[in-house]
Amino acid sequence: MAGGNSAARLSEAKESSMIPDFESIRNDFPMLRCGDGSIYLDNSATSYKPDCVIDAISRYYRERCASSGRGNYRKALQVDEELAQTREAVARFIGGSSPEEIVFTHGATDGLNLVAVGYGERNLNPGDVVLTTRAEHASCILPWMRACKKTGAKLEYIPLDKDGRVDLKALAELIDERVKVIVVAHISNVLGYVVPIRQICDLAHSVGAVVMVDGAQSVGHINVNVEEMACDFLAFSAHKMCGPTGIGILFSTSNLMREMNPKELGGGSNINYSENGEFFLRNPPYLFESGTLPLAEIFGLRVCLNYLQDIGIDNIEKRIKELHAHAIASLSDINHIQVFNTDDETGIITFNAQSVFADDLAQFFDSRGICVRAGQHCSRLLAEQLGSISTVRASIYFYNSHDEIDCFAKTCSQATNRNVYDYIFSSERI
Repeated sequence: MAGGNSAARLSEAKESSMIPDFESIRNDFPMLRCGDGSIYLDNSATSYKPDCVIDAISRYYRERCASSGRGNYRKALQVDEELAQTREAVARFIGGSSPEEIVFTHGATDGLNLVAVGYGERNLNPGDVVLTTRAEHASCILPWMRACKKTGAKLEYIPLDKDGRVDLKALAELIDERVKVIVVAHISNVLGYVVPIRQICDLAHSVGAVVMVDGAQSVGHINVNVEEMACDFLAFSAHKMCGPTGIGILFSTSNLMREMNPKELGGGSNINYSENGEFFLRNPPYLFESGTLPLAEIFGLRVCLNYLQDIGIDNIEKRIKELHAHAIASLSDINHIQVFNTDDETGIITFNAQSVFADDLAQFFDSRGICVRAGQHCSRLLAEQLGSISTVRASIYFYNSHDEIDCFAKTCSQATNRNVYDYIFSSERI
């Protein structure tokens, strides 16, 4: 199979310290190998999946279709073993010290909500402060808005500098004993800036606050080490890093997990219960994993981690930066294109074209076979900072090519007001 060949090739490259052949790696992805020829630049929304991940998901349904923690027969025990090994693999991948720090969730949003409900609503009190920024995704902000309303705590915003980066000096001035939680993305899904998590954690811990990190755009894209960052919580999704949809991870220390209430109760989370209403719950992380886990997706997640590690996270990060730099250089002389984040450190390019609505611009790109995202990108509070109610986002991953970036830049050069609206109102579109 293609997935098996790719694994062997990547392993050989790793052992010989070779830089991976990224053009060859494109053959690992059915959507690139067998797709419609479109150029996919919406990787911040979700990523393509390599053959090996798809094969792993299929293998569960074909060879291992049994529930976890429910049976003493061989197939069920094999699933239990896969589950345990994946939990260990995730801990290693993010630099954690123990698999007991890893909770399987249904995605980053699920993990972010679990902390807001399980930790925030349990521990916040009237007068407490939760700090976040106006650049955050709705999945960061909305759960804490609700938690603050329920507890009487207050949600406040860390100022951003003129470029949209977190202003650490302003944060230091906000930090006092009222602050109990800081919620921030490791990488902004709109501007692509890498947030200095360690400095934020150090400031937070100096007053006894905890830090919830949204790692949806960072894990699998840059090197993430939770011990070096010293964060208290980290949530991310597999589907943005070549893994399956429907499976995410919440990391936290065992001590903090014991200060959380489960969001749900059911099979898998309890030790015993009686008809008089008494019940006894399991220890974390199993306390937070009620019901049947997304087992096929967990099979795919483990293979995804191996795949990314064989390529090398450092190699992935370098490749993304290389393609991003090529794109920014190609756009620099196109006067009708405004790029909002020319100096970001990742693969996100947020832009508009002069006198063109973002949605119309995205449709024009689609007519040229290029997939980009238009709108507010689930970050409504950032509109004032950008001075635009809506933008277009192109997001790069390691399997994109220089030729694709050249096509993207060429389309940007063609995306004048006249050309876009000639297309929008043309019979070709209708």
